[in-house]
Amino acid sequence: MLSSRSYVVVTLFDDRQKVSRLNLLTTSSHIFMEIKTHLNNSVQVCQNCKNEFNITQDDFSFYSKIDVPAPTFCFDCRAQRRMMFRNERVMYKRTNNAPNKNNEQIISIHNPEADVTVYDDRTWWSDAWDPMDYGFEYDFSKTFFQQFKQLYRSVPLISLSVTNNMNCTYCNVSEGDKVCHMLSGSEHNEDTIYGNRVVENKQSGDLYIAFQNEACYELTNCTKCFKTLYSMNSQECSDSYFLMNCKNCIDCIGCINLRSKSRCIFNQQYTKEEYDKLKKEFNLNTIDGVRKFKEMFDEFSKTQFFRYANNVKSEGSTGDNLVGVAKSQNIFDFQEAENIKNCFWGLRMKDSQDAGPGVGMGSELVYDVVDQMGGHDVCFTSVVYHSFNVKYSINCHSSTNLFGCYGLRTKEYCIFNRQYSKKEYEELVPKIIAHMKEMPYVDSKGRIFSYGEFFPYDISPFAYNETIAQEYFPISKEQAIDKGFEWYEREERNYQTTIKSGQIPQTIDEVQDTFINEIIECSGGGNAVRQCTQAFKIIPQELELYRKLNVPLPEFCYNCRHYNRLQKRNPMKLWHRACMCDRDNHEHQGKCQNEFETSYAPNREEIIFCEKCYQAEVM
Repeated sequence: MLSSRSYVVVTLFDDRQKVSRLNLLTTSSHIFMEIKTHLNNSVQVCQNCKNEFNITQDDFSFYSKIDVPAPTFCFDCRAQRRMMFRNERVMYKRTNNAPNKNNEQIISIHNPEADVTVYDDRTWWSDAWDPMDYGFEYDFSKTFFQQFKQLYRSVPLISLSVTNNMNCTYCNVSEGDKVCHMLSGSEHNEDTIYGNRVVENKQSGDLYIAFQNEACYELTNCTKCFKTLYSMNSQECSDSYFLMNCKNCIDCIGCINLRSKSRCIFNQQYTKEEYDKLKKEFNLNTIDGVRKFKEMFDEFSKTQFFRYANNVKSEGSTGDNLVGVAKSQNIFDFQEAENIKNCFWGLRMKDSQDAGPGVGMGSELVYDVVDQMGGHDVCFTSVVYHSFNVKYSINCHSSTNLFGCYGLRTKEYCIFNRQYSKKEYEELVPKIIAHMKEMPYVDSKGRIFSYGEFFPYDISPFAYNETIAQEYFPISKEQAIDKGFEWYEREERNYQTTIKSGQIPQTIDEVQDTFINEIIECSGGGNAVRQCTQAFKIIPQELELYRKLNVPLPEFCYNCRHYNRLQKRNPMKLWHRACMCDRDNHEHQGKCQNEFETSYAPNREEIIFCEKCYQAEVM
């Protein structure tokens, strides 16, 4: 433990800026948190990053409704901490600890050196064991989080989160996939490889946030496309390359902001003969051709305008990639929501805050959760589905009235996996909450975790670089250790590569069936931040896909390719900006005066338009 500090929390009660000191824990002469009030806002200093963040009067009203104190970490740090409890893509071979499995080897998201017990998913969901056997009585001489960590490290953990998959390999957080490889956050895909947040795609590969695409490759945030490659933010396009923000386009190359066009290159119309001739000259079936065209496309994009946010039917809301979101603030990648704030990657949710990733499906009054579906009054949880009044619990399902539990199904009135009567539970929970406030947990960096905060960093069974936190908040090993986060390094691989970087055949026609035996050096150079695997192989299913689409082999390992796609996406962060349009043929004269919240940072090169100016210009 590092030296502890004074703990001051204040809140704002009315418009006259009256403040009340709620809690003061003095353990040294230094005060780590300064709180100032401006009009109806409270400006606080984050425990972790030390940056200021606002808490509004509406926030305080929400916290009052669910009876929790205000957070002491900013939005970014709260999101990062939740992500540290979610490993989607990093998998290992390790021993199955389930009974009668004879120490068989299984694929797991838990590394073989982690101090946890791991069951294969079928055993974990079966009646062969009982999570209640690991329960114990609450000890008021220890902090709540110390005891929860004890429970979390003793109960068997599930190896992978998969449901009803068929002939799939290395898939996780996936359901209903068929003949797929290396998918995560996936549902009902078929014959698809290497993807994250993908639903109902067929015969495709290298996808990130992709829905109902077929015979596609290297897509980011695309829907219902066919034979479309190297594209982003496009819908219902086919037989095209390098599209951005296009819809219903056919046979187009290197185009941005087009609608219902065909045979266009860099937004210019061509005849069929002209188009076919230029397409052939681009050599998009070669590694060099793809690399050169990407550079041309990047230069072209600097001359184009971009919509401030990809929002549809989401008036009165701020964020990006929203559909049918009402009266919500700071929301990303969400559909059908109302009155939510600081949420991302979800569907159908209302009256909630700080939820994501993977949340919704009819949830209400949800706060500070990750991977939560279909519930009410759920706070500080991970992987809790269809449950009510659940606090500080992980991987619990179809349950009510749980506090500090792991792995329970169809249970009620349980604390630390121990059964109580309704009366006992309702008497004990308020005492535990009071105890959490009186005896908070302090981690090795002096960060204080009382009731009202998500689980401390060091309770996660994953190292930082095993989780999606590394993907969305990438840091180096040195930075992670400095912040008090775990970092896991696999054993030195020492691959004996047979194909060096730069020696990959230019076209797929040059690749023989035996190439699947080759070990290819990744051009990523072993970048640890990107989790580069240094070398990779081509699997038979992958080779078949490249031949079908006539695309060259990749130069980078899957992790590097995934991080390259992530870089194309705007951050989950908003800036207040003004429209950059100065075209007189719109409703305005001179420069447009519209302002908005956008995920395009002010120092970026893109030309950003408001909704009206953008719609007036799209072709």
